[in-house]
Amino acid sequence: MTASPLWRRLIAEALGSAFLAAVVVGSGIAAQHLSPGNLGLELFENAAATAGGLFAIILMFGPVSGGHFNPVVSFVDAGFGGLAWRDALAYLPAQVGGCIVGAVAANVMFALPTVTISMKRRASGAHWFAEVVATIGLLLVIFALARTGRATHAPAAVGAYIGAAYFFTSSTSFANPAITVGRMFSNTFAGIAPASAPGYIIAQVIGGASAFVLIKTLYPSMTTAEAAEVVIPHDAEGQAVELRADGDGDLDAEAGIER
Repeated sequence: MTASPLWRRLIAEALGSAFLAAVVVGSGIAAQHLSPGNLGLELFENAAATAGGLFAIILMFGPVSGGHFNPVVSFVDAGFGGLAWRDALAYLPAQVGGCIVGAVAANVMFALPTVTISMKRRASGAHWFAEVVATIGLLLVIFALARTGRATHAPAAVGAYIGAAYFFTSSTSFANPAITVGRMFSNTFAGIAPASAPGYIIAQVIGGASAFVLIKTLYPSMTTAEAAEVVIPHDAEGQAVELRADGDGDLDAEAGIER
């Protein structure tokens, strides 16, 4: 397999990140309108929309870029050799820029001022620890699937994990520096105050580094080819790669649907 051209992958990462931020922020705004004053129901609506939306977004753009939409995923993938370091560095501004655009688009869709800097403080030791845990869990899900030949299940698994982590973490599981930056630009349910964002991002980086060590420990034979299948296997034509077992029980990769 060869990767799609970098420019194509950057467009996919930027668009996917924008849709992700629009889903997170937009569903948060809708939840406030639909269930005013009912915080639990608002969070449930936000989590359900994010889980379902993330599933669909990975399916849309994953066959082109791998469907990272998250700098921590990209840099851990680069650490395992699945993505070139220069490509991971190029993914970073595409992901951050896309998330900012998506948050702004959500504001506009609900007739709010285009940019509203969030006032929601999320700064405590519990929040930061939750982000470490959330990020470790996300990366373990992704790389465990890649290592065991089940990368095609990643869209559903990632969506399910993030939806669940909205509730089992006090931080509501950002687990993504790009979405953390994007959510600063909407003073709504899903926003985060700029003063709180650095703590979240540091915690996410720590979570990413911790996950890298854990993955190396749990899956010491992780290969470059397996890492290249994060989050969705893809080839130069942007086709999803289907994994199948050959006659020896080993996993082979074939592009396309027809054989």
